[in-house]
Amino acid sequence: MVPVPLHRRRLRSRGYNQSGLLAREVGKTLGMPVRDDLLERSNDSSPQVEVRTQKQRRENVAGSFGASAEVEGLSVIVVDDVATTGSTLAACAAALKDAGAEDVRGLVLARDSYQPTLPWVRAFDPA
Repeated sequence: MVPVPLHRRRLRSRGYNQSGLLAREVGKTLGMPVRDDLLERSNDSSPQVEVRTQKQRRENVAGSFGASAEVEGLSVIVVDDVATTGSTLAACAAALKDAGAEDVRGLVLARDSYQPTLPWVRAFDPA
């Protein structure tokens, strides 16, 4: 499991990464390792909550993430707090795939009411 990273400036300002906190709790519950060193946010882009359209959200996070070569051949679950359009998850997945990850999935705590047509975004039913 890999949490969506914050830019170091935002992390310093906020003091914590909410996606990291979620990933650690889920990882503990499921017995899965959590690595916050495999994905890095290189651009200090505007918070997605401040960006309105799907196109603007995609552009806002495009190229914002880089992944370690250590992900080569791994299956990775990217953890985020909220998904609206899926743009942040897609940008993270692209960076991980570019670095050689075998399979990338997304896990979010909440979904916004916006319902994009993204075939890889599915509801998770733990039952």
